[in-house]
Order: sequence, then structure tokens, then C-alpha cells
Amino acid sequence: MKGLKIVFWIIWRIWFYVLMAVPILIMLPFLLISIISERGYPYFFKMARIWAKFILFGMGFYYKVKCEQKLIKNTSYMIVANHTSMTDIMLMLAIIKNPFVFVGKKELVKIPLFGFFYKRTCILVDRNSSKSKNEVFKRAQDRLNQGLSICIFPEGGVPDDESILLDEFKDGAFRLAIEHQIPIVPIVFADNKERFSYTFLSGSPGKMRGKILPFVETNGLKPDNRKELRDNVRQLIYKGLLEFKRKDLKE
Repeated sequence: MKGLKIVFWIIWRIWFYVLMAVPILIMLPFLLISIISERGYPYFFKMARIWAKFILFGMGFYYKVKCEQKLIKNTSYMIVANHTSMTDIMLMLAIIKNPFVFVGKKELVKIPLFGFFYKRTCILVDRNSSKSKNEVFKRAQDRLNQGLSICIFPEGGVPDDESILLDEFKDGAFRLAIEHQIPIVPIVFADNKERFSYTFLSGSPGKMRGKILPFVETNGLKPDNRKELRDNVRQLIYKGLLEFKRKDLKE
């Protein structure tokens, strides 16, 4: 039985990367046109949402996300969520309609085909370089000035220890939100680690629950408030994760 599971996991993981490539190849001419200039990004974003939903459906995932406050069209936000899986990217694209730009780690550039577009549309950060972090801040400011939103996973990466429910948050997202006086959208992803973690021989098709929490306003906050804001938002997401855990225990 264990041998069958291992075979399933290997085929299933390979299938994930096949699903990543297929819609990119189908939409390739349109994707290339959309990244010629930054003005084409909203069109690229629409295609990215199709790509994300295609992967989730093809992997046997179905998502149910409760929205406690709706995003307003043509409004910029700082979108933050807990980070446990590569599918966080797909689920985020699937549930958020407002065009946003990911701030993500540069290592994903190595993924064939996906990495090509990732490099040209996302804001990449080298977490070991202070110079890179400063450049990220400037690029994110430019995108916000264009009326787009920014999405950051403030844990700064997926914890190596998968028993950690929520790692500590970095300051960057909250510094940007205060600088531009834009609302923070906290999002809780409850099942992505169970569905498709970074552990190769793990995961299964099934539900992906989430919750978009009430927004946290930054009007009137100063740079000195960023750590307090960071901790408050982390606590909101942490409480959201605990709520899902309690529901699972009751079922």
C-alpha cells in the first residue's frame, strides 16, 4: 500500500509541473505581448488567473474562501497571507480579482518556462542581500504608484520545520503599506500545507479553505508604527489558523 502511495505522489508531483506548463504554452503569444510593457500587466494578470485555476482544478483541488470584506475595484492594497505551499500562489491568483504583483524569492526563476514570466512580472528579492531588499522597496513603490496592489508572504519564505503553524513576520509589507497609506488585506490559507507541501512525498487532492479577514487600515500611521502593525496582522492570521484547527477537531 505504501508503495502505491509513493508511485501516486511521484506521478502527481510530475503532473503538477505539466499543468503549470500547458496553459503557458497555449497562451504563449498573448503572454509575450502582455509583458512587452508594464501597461500590459493587467492583461497578463487575467491570463495568470486562468493559469492558476487550471492548475488547481487539474490537481483535484477545490477551494472555498470566506470573504469578510470585499476588495474595491481600482484600489491598491497590501495583500498578505501565511505561506506553506507553492499552491499559495495559485490560490491567491484565483481568489483576488484586483491586479496585484507578487514580491517573491528569486529561486523560483529556475523553474522552466514559469520562471521566465515570473522574473519579468514579479518583484524578486534576494533575502541575503540588503541591496536587493532596497531595490524591492523601490519597485514595489513604482507598482503601487501605477494603481496596482502588492502581495507579500511576510514570513519571508516557507519554514523548514513544517510543524510551525505561522513563522515570524518581516517588516517590508507593513513599511510599504504605511508609506502609501493603503489598507492591508490579511488572508488565511488553512489547508495548502496538507494539500501540497514542499515535502515531495506528501499531499492529496481535496479542499482548500481560506478566509479574507477584515482589512487593517494604515491611515495616520507613521513608520515607527510598522512593528506594532506587523505584530497585529500576524496575530489576526494566527487566530484565523487556530479557528480552522478547532473546526477540524470538532469534525
